[in-house]
Amino acid sequence: MEFDILEILKYIFLGLVQGITEPIPISSSGHLVLAQHFLGIETKKLTFELLVNAGSLIAVLIIYKNDIVRLAKNGITYLTTRDINAKPDFMFIVYLIVATIPAGVIGVLFNDVISETLKGVRITAITLLITGAALFLIRNMRGRKRDGDLTLKDAIVVGLAQTVALIPGISRSGATIVAAMGMKMRPETALRFSFLLYIPVSLGGTLLSITDIANDPDIATLFIPYFSAFVVSIIASYFALRWFMNIMAKGNLIYFSIYCFVVGTLVLIFA
Repeated sequence: MEFDILEILKYIFLGLVQGITEPIPISSSGHLVLAQHFLGIETKKLTFELLVNAGSLIAVLIIYKNDIVRLAKNGITYLTTRDINAKPDFMFIVYLIVATIPAGVIGVLFNDVISETLKGVRITAITLLITGAALFLIRNMRGRKRDGDLTLKDAIVVGLAQTVALIPGISRSGATIVAAMGMKMRPETALRFSFLLYIPVSLGGTLLSITDIANDPDIATLFIPYFSAFVVSIIASYFALRWFMNIMAKGNLIYFSIYCFVVGTLVLIFA
């Protein structure tokens, strides 16, 4: 079987774009739309995005594995023994579940409508500008809430923010981090809650993508390009998230705001 090397390289580039932009607040879905537009690639959007998102999910699982193990262990401990020391982690899990519900419900009911109605390069440019404005507003915020200080209200607000990120160009990590910091969370708590919240949403999409990919009539032709993009997205997401964790610690979100303003404006002018 022959493969078009240039086509494979284009898909590798898309995997790199996904991997770099998923963890940082500049919208991976928006950048995939722009990259596909300028590269002239027509992908089966949902299947491909779910696949490369699965790569980002693996990177998040690797980085937050210790938090995941601790939460699972303490969650079970609290359920079985009512150990008061394990309650904060149990409640953290409860709040993650609550925050997952809005995006899950809206995604199932309206994702196709949102994808078809709010699509295109100009829409993506506008939503990048909105993301930039949101990041600018919280650029200097430094809350005091730690993991054990979260409330049901915090979970609902962050969950609703994640729902907004169903619109291409609205960064999921950006929306949830903006909401979390707006609710006075410490940067490290906002970051942890945002990316642990990413796990169930992405996992659900990954499970859906397995059937879609398996039933894809072009699977033989697309296997090498898709698999290459998947592997690249894992590696790029891992290093991008590590880098973003350092950026958050230093409070330099203003740079992402400027980036979104610049890219959104250029796309509106030239696309």
